[in-house]
Amino acid sequence: MKKLLYVAFFLVFIVIFLYVNNHWLVVSKYEFESEKVPASFDGLRITQISDLQDALFGEQQEKLIAKVKATNPDLIFITGDLVDSNRYDLERSLQAARGLVKLADVYYVLGNHEVATNKVNVIYEELSSLGVHVLSNESTVIERDGERLAIVGIEDPLSGRTTKEMLKIATENVPPNILTILLAHRPEVFNTYVDFGIDLVFAGHAHGGQVRIPGFGGLFARGQGVLPKYTAG
Repeated sequence: MKKLLYVAFFLVFIVIFLYVNNHWLVVSKYEFESEKVPASFDGLRITQISDLQDALFGEQQEKLIAKVKATNPDLIFITGDLVDSNRYDLERSLQAARGLVKLADVYYVLGNHEVATNKVNVIYEELSSLGVHVLSNESTVIERDGERLAIVGIEDPLSGRTTKEMLKIATENVPPNILTILLAHRPEVFNTYVDFGIDLVFAGHAHGGQVRIPGFGGLFARGQGVLPKYTAG
């Protein structure tokens, strides 16, 4: 009987842990320093969101939007898996987008889950109609006081092109010698990003290591395996 009770307790604990893990919003703060950062962009605040996968954070995503608002962002980056291919509910994602575009300019790249839905064009059209800047293997340049930086976005390799092919297309119009920021879903090909002259990468997919131990880090990530190198930072 005790064994059954122990097993039941363990299973309940796992269920609670997974629920909390998927509905707990945590903000991590990092600073990026480089001589390539233009003076007019010094102090630029970027808030990244990734791998929401149709999760709901309060009515009309109010908790998520409030959390992002509290970071006082100048730019908001969404790095894929906004939806979940297994429980596709685009309206939840659009609720978040409607609130986020009121806070700052929002830039978005897709992840493997968007590709798996076979509804990429619908997702792109809906987000674009709300004012989200969708980056599909392309780049854009933003300017302040005559100084510029480039934002590059590539799709997930599941869409059919290799990372190198997408980067070649996306970076072909990037002006030389300016700070270049990349939005991509997968972090495990970081060295390839560096080879294309990317200065700063925003990626998702790793989920912080799927399961993460405080003080230790992630235990596993898709595309990286056990004890993944790229899960945060």
